Amino acid sequence: MPAYLDAGDWEAAAVKWVNVHPDNPEDHDLPTVMGTVVYSDPEAAFPLALLDGTTITHKRTGAAAAVATDYLAVEDARTMGIVGAGVQSYTQLKAVAAVRPVEEVVVADRDEDAVAEFVDAFSDRFDVRGGSIDETAQCDVLSTVTPVEEPIVRSVGDHTHVNAIGADAAGKHEIADEVLRSATIVIDDYEQCTHSGEINVPWSEGVLDDDDVYAELGEIIVGERSGTAETGVTVFDSTGLAIQDVAASHVVYEYAAEHDVGERVSLVDTEPL
Repeated sequence: MPAYLDAGDWEAAAVKWVNVHPDNPEDHDLPTVMGTVVYSDPEAAFPLALLDGTTITHKRTGAAAAVATDYLAVEDARTMGIVGAGVQSYTQLKAVAAVRPVEEVVVADRDEDAVAEFVDAFSDRFDVRGGSIDETAQCDVLSTVTPVEEPIVRSVGDHTHVNAIGADAAGKHEIADEVLRSATIVIDDYEQCTHSGEINVPWSEGVLDDDDVYAELGEIIVGERSGTAETGVTVFDSTGLAIQDVAASHVVYEYAAEHDVGERVSLVDTEPL
């Protein structure tokens, strides 16, 4: 995932080498998603740092959901449902709780141990418990973080905002078509979402088309389209953008440089041969 970002007063470039291997936890005791970021000087292309892309992926994905929640969810959202109790569920809750006054959390997962670990991790901050998918889907905010290819969320509350995070490849599909068709759909990137996001399956089948997509999230952030918090059900289709990795890596690198964090190594031999 390569990208370049010009933020006006600074610019940055990076590439993230990332995998998605669903069998990793069981077969190798490794995360499903891992990554390494090479952060470079965009003018000279000199590699400035090697960064943990796994953590950056988790945090920037949670942050993207939080930004979407801030623009699309009801202001007084106090309940959050999470489908899937893997590593991404933790940053989803932490990030969303930073923009909404979340008090009650319901998490659903087939793995009872994963649910118990999640509940234990947050029991000191929230009223958190395990529950069914139907219970999670009635919350004010719902984040789905599973790799399923058959929809598991069949209905949601009248004003639920859904962060559809799990779909990142063609064929993946967490939210039922009837929910998507009745919702205001906001995407992170047109090409990525129609190819491999939550809408990719109904899109390929002709169930959804351009008229069913309200906006890209960036259009709402910059004011080209209005937020939709009071219009009923909203769905944010998040595939994850390389520019998010670059922006997050920039923050990490600048902090590390300022506070002398990390290990200094030589990545390129600049001496003449």
